Amino acid sequence: MLDQAPWRVLLWDLRDERSAEVPFPPGETRVSLPRTRRFAEEPLPMLLESYERFGPVFTLRLFHSNVVFMLGPEANHYVLVSHASNFAWREGHFRDLIGLMGDGLLTIDGDFHRRSRRIMLPAFHRDHIAASVNVIEEETERALSAFTTGARLDLYTWTRALAMRVAMRALFGVDPDGREARAIDAAALFEEALAFYASEYMLRVLRGPRSPWGRMQAAARKLDTMIYAEIRRRREGGERGSDILSLLLDAQDEDGNRLSDTQIRDEVMTLLFAGHDTTTSTVSFMFYELARNPQIAARLAAEQDALCDGGAPSAAQLLGAELPELEMVLDETLRKYPPAWVGPRRALESFEFAGHTVPARAFVNYCSWASHHLPDVFEDPEEFRPERFTPEARAAMPKGAYVPFGGGSRTCIGMRFGQLEVRTIASMILARCSLSIAGDFELKIRQMPTISPKDGLPVIVGERPVRRRPPVSAAA
Repeated sequence: MLDQAPWRVLLWDLRDERSAEVPFPPGETRVSLPRTRRFAEEPLPMLLESYERFGPVFTLRLFHSNVVFMLGPEANHYVLVSHASNFAWREGHFRDLIGLMGDGLLTIDGDFHRRSRRIMLPAFHRDHIAASVNVIEEETERALSAFTTGARLDLYTWTRALAMRVAMRALFGVDPDGREARAIDAAALFEEALAFYASEYMLRVLRGPRSPWGRMQAAARKLDTMIYAEIRRRREGGERGSDILSLLLDAQDEDGNRLSDTQIRDEVMTLLFAGHDTTTSTVSFMFYELARNPQIAARLAAEQDALCDGGAPSAAQLLGAELPELEMVLDETLRKYPPAWVGPRRALESFEFAGHTVPARAFVNYCSWASHHLPDVFEDPEEFRPERFTPEARAAMPKGAYVPFGGGSRTCIGMRFGQLEVRTIASMILARCSLSIAGDFELKIRQMPTISPKDGLPVIVGERPVRRRPPVSAAA
């Protein structure tokens, strides 16, 4: 278990930095609280400015330590694929997540990560993901009862509740309306726990019961009560279903190794976090952009009219990504707003990149959010252009240009499930109504540690555009 004593960790970080045998890349390396605060509030413009000044690799001193950032296609490929073995996730700047999620796939490295991933991969086979379509459709249909013409609602809050219900059923196999699930508001607990990353840097080193860390731990304990109780019930009764938890209980690698209760708890906690938080943000950002670009929303409606007779797509269409307009809108949403916006790492050995050295033990971050906004890679990056992801345009992209789900051996294991969930929710909304942004709403983004709308997404439900039926042929 990683040492969580904050002052000792800070001292070790400073020791590692002082013992560096090669210089850090150029950048802003003097202590600056304003810089640290600005990074916490608006990292994207800060990173893009540094890229313009210093190039694809640069150093920023944030809080107590130097942090090396590597941006752009080549940098992403270097960190995620070609030299991935030289970077450890566990000692990067999201190491405090271990206090919430334990030793799940997100927080482990090396042989342990490879072994755990091999055991879990069968649970994310296409057939198992396909079995989740009905659950997603049922829960979305239930939630859409709130979408009456003229209704005003917060789409972010609505999607968060929906995505957690889907995660509870499809991933955990628990009835969200059951007594134990009702007693624990899992979505609110995750929100409370991850607020740790929205707190001031100085407050994050505190460990009292009322500190951000203490509140995260309290939320984790409440979630543990539910998770361990369900693991115990399944072990004792032998009950299994098509959910991921059932598959994890029986999963084993080629040597017969199985997951312990603690490992299963850690993986369930990780999947519940990833399985609801990323979907919630992606759906919200997608409909924010569609409201601002009604011509694109009209193309999606026309596609559903043509391929789905105006209704929601079939399970086969959703699984096969057979609605090309919707797929390009999803890809462009993930370009502008990749939920896992930054990939914190720590270098195991010193290395050279783009003509600069980086010392061993340095904090090294790649950032998909910034890389996806580089104008020399994506023209007019602030514009929402789904046509960037036509098959031809996508094939022409440089390797490493588009990394919303990471890459290499750490590509998000739940990527296909997440894409399926977003497709299903989005297409069912589009089949029922149109959404516009309420009032003079101004989008602000927070990072905790995934990006999301800071003030939610207030929308007004409108009528769906009139369905256009294909013309009847003369022969008919």
